[in-house]
Amino acid sequence: MEINTALILCAGYGKRLNPITLSKPKPLIEINNTTLLKNTLNLVISLGVKNILINSFYLREKIEEYVANLNLNLNIISDGNKILDTGGGILNLINNSKKNDFLVFNPDTLWNEDYITEIKNMEKFYFKNKVRNILLVVEKSKSFDQRMIGDFFMKDNILNKSFDKNFIFTGCQILNKSVFENYKVESFSMNKIWEELISKNQLHGYKSEVKFTHLTDIEIYKKLTKI
Repeated sequence: MEINTALILCAGYGKRLNPITLSKPKPLIEINNTTLLKNTLNLVISLGVKNILINSFYLREKIEEYVANLNLNLNIISDGNKILDTGGGILNLINNSKKNDFLVFNPDTLWNEDYITEIKNMEKFYFKNKVRNILLVVEKSKSFDQRMIGDFFMKDNILNKSFDKNFIFTGCQILNKSVFENYKVESFSMNKIWEELISKNQLHGYKSEVKFTHLTDIEIYKKLTKI
């Protein structure tokens, strides 16, 4: 891939997975004997991305200890004294890099090698069309958790929220740091950036055909682990 820096968001509380997350950060939950974080790292490495930044806040010492034992070239950046939410967390990571374009992952999707070609093709679309932010999205019908509601309507790779929201954000996106040009590091959601881009018809989507499995809450955890 042309993009050689990935950001993995690991700061959240994971409250919908209580009581597990009372003592373990969500990225360290195991499904099929592999943590969500390691599963995400496996995909990033398979994509050929060399630089990996991870943010942390909740139970950060457990994330740090786990990563230290992986013997990988990773940098962990703390959100600081308060959690920065998705937007602030991403901006804080970007400020610790000299790159302009980033591959961003939420680790609570069960990523696998079937996503490799799609993400590479999404990157080609990103550069060819000179877009600033593109999200890998999937139709609701492909979601393991059929309770999930749609996030976006998509037509001609343009995302909005004005019509039937039939697409779910998978948790993978590519963005250029310019989307944060009017922002500083503080707590704010990535949704704020997306709303601004939507108002200009500048938020893009790329359709995934892979069956989407997301660790939404404790009920889905029990189904996935057959407890």
